[in-house]
Amino acid sequence: MLIAGLDIGTTGCKISVFKETGEFAGKVYQEYTVIRTQNEHEVDSSAIWAAVRQIIRKASDQYGVINGIGITSFGESFVLLDEKDEPLHPAMLYTDPRGQEECAALTAKLGAEKIIQITGLNPHSMYSLPKLMWIKNHRPEIFARARRVCLMEDYIVYLLSKKAQIDYSLASRTMAFDIHSLSWSKEILQAAKIDAGIFSIPVPTGTSAGKIRRALATELGISEDAEIVSVSHDQVAAAIGSGVFEKSLAVDGAGTVECITPVFSDLKHIKQLAENHYSIVPYIIPGTYVCYAFSFTGGALVKWFVDNLAGYAAQQAKRKEISIYRELEDNWGNAPTGLLVLPHFAGAATPYMDAGSKGAIVGLTLANTQHDIHLAIMEGVCYEMLLNIRQLEKAGIMISQLHATGGGANSRVWMQMKADVLNLPVTALQSVEAGATGSAMLVGVATGIFANLNDAAKLMVVPKETYYPRREVHEEYLKYYERYQMLYQAIRPLV
Repeated sequence: MLIAGLDIGTTGCKISVFKETGEFAGKVYQEYTVIRTQNEHEVDSSAIWAAVRQIIRKASDQYGVINGIGITSFGESFVLLDEKDEPLHPAMLYTDPRGQEECAALTAKLGAEKIIQITGLNPHSMYSLPKLMWIKNHRPEIFARARRVCLMEDYIVYLLSKKAQIDYSLASRTMAFDIHSLSWSKEILQAAKIDAGIFSIPVPTGTSAGKIRRALATELGISEDAEIVSVSHDQVAAAIGSGVFEKSLAVDGAGTVECITPVFSDLKHIKQLAENHYSIVPYIIPGTYVCYAFSFTGGALVKWFVDNLAGYAAQQAKRKEISIYRELEDNWGNAPTGLLVLPHFAGAATPYMDAGSKGAIVGLTLANTQHDIHLAIMEGVCYEMLLNIRQLEKAGIMISQLHATGGGANSRVWMQMKADVLNLPVTALQSVEAGATGSAMLVGVATGIFANLNDAAKLMVVPKETYYPRREVHEEYLKYYERYQMLYQAIRPLV
């Protein structure tokens, strides 16, 4: 019996197939085009649906009959469907500049604190609701034809099963969801003049939408009894797939974006969290939540350096017949480089959310090498996450251990560096596909393969190695972290 996790990303979708024993069987990936202009950032939802059908068909051809699919997706972007379930408008990405005036108007009407208290979000035009208001205001003829609004998870779930449901974690990315009552906020939607009935029904993460449509099962080559499961926002799926179920645990998503996602239950600091741009999201365990502390550049910054500035190291690696990453990391001396890197090369994420912030490398001398800069970039990401962890601690969220996943978890140097800088044990997991693993775990529970998530985790969440902080090294890093805390304020007025 095969189960699968389907992950809808911004630029491509991926299906990961697992055996009922929890063993990874393989994956299929398909890209689609994102269109970005100065005023519009969009993706064609029809292209996403076509890509989804292609990869499911390819996966069934390569790995066998699939008996259940869980869907997770990126957040915020939505699809407007007409009475024939045809898209009416391209899906706007969270970076799309439209909706700013609508967000300001809604905030002026309700007050930022009211929106924060209901949604756990600091009002921002990145979320779905302001952009939906923009369409109503600027494309009224299109909005008038809309019969349904879906985010990407419930869009694909709906097309596969004809059940219009959205899990709580993704619903919270709309800025229209009440995280306390776990329902659409009548107060916010009335203020926005949007009918709540246009949205899908909110359901708990991991809820089955029933069987796949029979005609699609034939087209895609999967079981007619295949369960379609609403999983979650992609970061929540990664937390589940990392076995992060207890308060004080957090997943460290060491991928293109660096994201720490802790579990907590106390909402008394909701205002403080939201004002520092930590969005509060309902989690899989009733009464618990997660939030996202992240940097736009984690692995992306390391790759940028390797692709653009590490030519000599690349030559040396080729001569030695080793990877360039090993070449750059082999000289780590278990001590700070003495350089400071502000990793805002794609703007600043939490706690600033400053798109205009720029990156910087400070402290260079003629004695520094490519190896030093590479390691300093890794240090800068660690310092940025320590800054976030300190902010979370002020709001009562205490982290005792990280479970690391993503490509960065394969670097023993970076994992040890994180443990030393953050002063936390960091456990790297065998699977770098935490989101896909989490999706498959929930499908396994929904289809009865696993009794519960803990049983699924015993098979599918496999620790690879735990890195423990070293007190003396941590104290050395702290000396540089004290300076790092001042770096953003020093650099920002200059660029």
